[in-house]
Amino acid sequence: MADMEETEFEDILDDWFIESLKTYKDLYVYQLESPTQVIEWTSGRTVCVAGDSSSKNEILELRLPPKLFAGENKGLCAERDFRVVHGGFTDGPVRCLRHVPGTRCVVTNDGLSSDLQVWDLGGDDGDVIRRTGSVEGGRSVSQRGSRIAARLSSQPQVLHGAQSDDVRLSQLTSGQPLFKLETDSADPLSSLHFVSETVVLASCCNGNVYIADTRTSAAPQLSPPPASSGESVLWWTDASAGPSCSDPPGCRIVRLSSSGQSVISDLRNPGGAVCRAQLDVQSARCNLDDVRVSWAPALRDCIAVSGFSGAVQIYNTSIWTAELQETRPLFDHRGHVVSSQSDDGVPLFTTSHVWHPERPRTLLSAASDGSVHLWDWVDQPAAYSPTVQFT
Repeated sequence: MADMEETEFEDILDDWFIESLKTYKDLYVYQLESPTQVIEWTSGRTVCVAGDSSSKNEILELRLPPKLFAGENKGLCAERDFRVVHGGFTDGPVRCLRHVPGTRCVVTNDGLSSDLQVWDLGGDDGDVIRRTGSVEGGRSVSQRGSRIAARLSSQPQVLHGAQSDDVRLSQLTSGQPLFKLETDSADPLSSLHFVSETVVLASCCNGNVYIADTRTSAAPQLSPPPASSGESVLWWTDASAGPSCSDPPGCRIVRLSSSGQSVISDLRNPGGAVCRAQLDVQSARCNLDDVRVSWAPALRDCIAVSGFSGAVQIYNTSIWTAELQETRPLFDHRGHVVSSQSDDGVPLFTTSHVWHPERPRTLLSAASDGSVHLWDWVDQPAAYSPTVQFT
């Protein structure tokens, strides 16, 4: 950058830093060698990330800054940085990654076929992440790759598939298929979800949602997008997490369209709409693999949306109604755009986000410049003294 441009950037960054004192309880910034589309919790204090470039990529397990968890003693905690605790390399991109609960394994997909790769994250006796096996998918070639979901079980299992007609539940160690979604439709998938130990959701790019019980081979329940949801090319879906999902009918489904319309349904009537809203997003630019919508696991009625721009937005769905109305975000994290020093003229956009499983307002997000932000946002003005750390 020219001197003037550098000065202007520093002024913008200073302004953002001052504003962050009011809007963030904590904010930490980390820089990866290449962008990531995946952020996955491996514990309450560690996450796994991996590059998505077409060549060789790093796969890393990062420990979050200890200062985040220091509570009232933050001033006494000197450890402010992310730390790589385990690492390895992949031969290609990682477009989907899921941790298998109760294990030190993650399962990945490269977006080029429907096959899965299985990795051992390592333990206290080593710091290397090693590939240990694979799980065969239903297609040798796939335009979008497989989606993956995993759940805690005595025998590790993963739900995976690239299209609705090849969704299957496989045993991780042997690769043996335990269940297959019975449908003739070949709808490309946007995501897969467990809503209980036996009930699964297969969410499709066209807005269709298949609901199936893995204990039976009966045809799944098909739920198209709610009526009057407008024209849309792509849809993304999430199912509510938390104690309510021990009772599947208590789960809620949120669907987000590429036009920015969001619709919430009850699992007991997934084709209907409990409430809906037109979100304040830039719908002109969105990519299937970058957009995310997710329920907050520890903050009732809140969702996070990213991938439409360089921002991550938080919405409070409790104020939505059955009639479609425009709504503004409860919080808007624009730190990736403000802190980016990229001058290649390519617009920056967010590539992933995840909520912390237990901390109500803590999220991690990633962007196309390789930046990773860990942030704890403030819902209302409060006398906080935040930690802002650049690594």
